[in-house]
Amino acid sequence: MSTLTEITSEADFSSHLSSLSPSALVVLYFHTPWAAPCAQMGAVLSALASQYPATAPPTISFVSINAEELPDISEEYDVSAVPFVVCLRSGQILESISGSDAVKVRDAVERHAGRGNVAGAVGPMDGAKANIPPPLSAVPREDGPLTATQAPVTASGPPSADAANATPVASAPALTPEQSREALFARLEQLVKAASVMLFMKGTPSSPQCGFSRQLVGILRERSVKYGFFNILADEDVRQGLKEYAEWPTFPQLWVNGELVGGLDIVREEINSDPDFLTDHSVSKPTAAA
Repeated sequence: MSTLTEITSEADFSSHLSSLSPSALVVLYFHTPWAAPCAQMGAVLSALASQYPATAPPTISFVSINAEELPDISEEYDVSAVPFVVCLRSGQILESISGSDAVKVRDAVERHAGRGNVAGAVGPMDGAKANIPPPLSAVPREDGPLTATQAPVTASGPPSADAANATPVASAPALTPEQSREALFARLEQLVKAASVMLFMKGTPSSPQCGFSRQLVGILRERSVKYGFFNILADEDVRQGLKEYAEWPTFPQLWVNGELVGGLDIVREEINSDPDFLTDHSVSKPTAAA
């Protein structure tokens, strides 16, 4: 019988996909350990996988991926909430399901795999229907809003404690298809220079939508850094364009004085090598002696 295979690195993911026949159905299951609905969906997918025979070469593969530990893969498949299931064949997305509706996931897998591939053809899964738990709502990947496409936060209302030194940077009007790459880059140049410290993140400081964004916000907060932020999930032009403009494919991105520093790991390295990194941008910066 087939099993739910845990992928622990991008290299393992690429190797696993390349080992499969182009005709094989791949069921990607994105989860995080802190989201309760993921435990239920993991059990459902393990049970579902067991209903399909293990063949050589495989005709179906069930893959489990920690959405926070492997953010580049999550980004590739637009995972903003967990649990999240993607049915894939020949590198093409056939269907994506957000949430833990086990019946919906089962039906999608059966539809794309073909009922004839199920062990016993018409028996096991029909009998399992009565044991499928009720669906739970998907949750954002890190305590974020219910939608990953929220409008940019405005400055109205008092800031939260977590965002006391954070200033939202409003999005410019969306570009039309006729507008040039140069115009997009000009817009991005304005955004990265909108504040001396600019954080391009998933979500907002009070509601981060990925663990890396949450941790980077925590670093800035601990150092009382005054910074601007932009929710890249609210603007697809900025989200995709900044990857090319910065030559940096992932988020969050921290910019200082219009120059890219990098993501969470790079910021940590900078702080480890220079404890005064970002001190010049702290609201509690000591004043120079007269």
